[in-house]
Amino acid sequence: MRRWARVWFGLREPVDRTTYAASGLGLAAFKYAVEAAVVGAATGHLLTPLEFVSPSIVTRQAFLERAPEWLGLFLALWTIPFVWIALSMSLRRAHAAGRSPWLGAFVLVAPVNLLVMAFLALAPDAPAPTVASTAPGAMDHPAGPPESPLHGTVAVLAGLAVGMVAIVTGLYGFGSYGAVLFFVTPLVMGMVSGFVYNRPVPRSTGATVRIGVLVTLLSGGVLVALALEGLICLVMAVPIVMPMALAGAILGKWVAECTAAGTRQIAGLVLAIPFLAGAEALTRGVPERVVLTSVEVDAPPGAVWRRVVEFPDLAEPDDWFFRCGIACPMRARIVGSGVGAVRHCEFTTGDFVEPITVWDEPRVLAFDVVDQPDPMVELTPWRHVHPPHLVDRSLASRRGEFRLIDLGGGRTRLEGRTWYTFDMHPQRYWTLWSDFTIHRIHRRVLGHVRDLAEADAAGRPPRAE
Repeated sequence: MRRWARVWFGLREPVDRTTYAASGLGLAAFKYAVEAAVVGAATGHLLTPLEFVSPSIVTRQAFLERAPEWLGLFLALWTIPFVWIALSMSLRRAHAAGRSPWLGAFVLVAPVNLLVMAFLALAPDAPAPTVASTAPGAMDHPAGPPESPLHGTVAVLAGLAVGMVAIVTGLYGFGSYGAVLFFVTPLVMGMVSGFVYNRPVPRSTGATVRIGVLVTLLSGGVLVALALEGLICLVMAVPIVMPMALAGAILGKWVAECTAAGTRQIAGLVLAIPFLAGAEALTRGVPERVVLTSVEVDAPPGAVWRRVVEFPDLAEPDDWFFRCGIACPMRARIVGSGVGAVRHCEFTTGDFVEPITVWDEPRVLAFDVVDQPDPMVELTPWRHVHPPHLVDRSLASRRGEFRLIDLGGGRTRLEGRTWYTFDMHPQRYWTLWSDFTIHRIHRRVLGHVRDLAEADAAGRPPRAE
């Protein structure tokens, strides 16, 4: 088992075709068995082999839409080590077969990856002298002439160029905020930077990792400087982008150390990113989600209803969360009464326009959302920033509902629901942020309604917030 662990997770062990084929088939069967068992237990759905190998996001969303919240996150985290194994082994297998290691990097490109893996599993090993090149990681110290600051700059600029290609084509060409942008792009950025940095002479792993960190931070700085993005979303992306860039930098260092040939595939790999972004844009789906928040109110439903329909100004937010720029509710007013009336919930970024669809006084108030403001004001030095996720309403509220449940004894449970869509992937990561945000908005509104209704029921002025 120690040998297999070194083969799967290390970078020093060479990979022959028997080891490659056995690992690929065995780990794929193991991964499918575990996923089928977990999905079946959680949803009752039988995960077919075709669904398992399909690269389409829509295929998975079909059975994840009604699954428990933890399932999607589990599948995403569970997949990460298998991606590392497939990529690291494919790089080493391509090298052992006498091919450019960059050929192995095409396991990231579906559906070409299946052909690449089949070729590597069948290709014979190269003669021993070729395989006996520098062992990956063996030269983990500076060697040769001292490092030139200019060379480090070139390595960073090479990674930045990859990022700009992905952003221009993926975001502004296809409007795709997905796995290609947040996983594949930083990984390839890191690989290219690590390769260029270690190309003339191997550098230390620590120095290579620092190059990966630097190219990631500078790419975010470029987006801010060009008014393409703000700090809030960049900070949210760091937990998934940074690890991919660092892993890529280490793999790029390995490629630079083990071979002196085969740089043409780099261009092909970089150009594959727009292809992947386009394919992802055509196949992704956007499921509807619902967030429920509730409070208990020491007032009867009738008193609560009046404050739900419309309420006066809330205090200025002192919560850091809203002060950072997240849209914050301030007041609500209504024009008309009953079904067809239009409720305006005013936020710091603008108004939600909500025509009433259910008016069941004093039990249910439901509404659609036909217009909404930006979900945030980005932190940026520029006056106006219009990234695609704001312009195209990646986060879109669809409808909402207040439900009042009589608990007896002059008490009411007040529930607030928001149905929304969020066109960003991986969904189970980004919806952690969106669910948290909507819960905070709900709590601010429901807490305000509770205070007003309790004050009305007690015949006293509402307490100051």
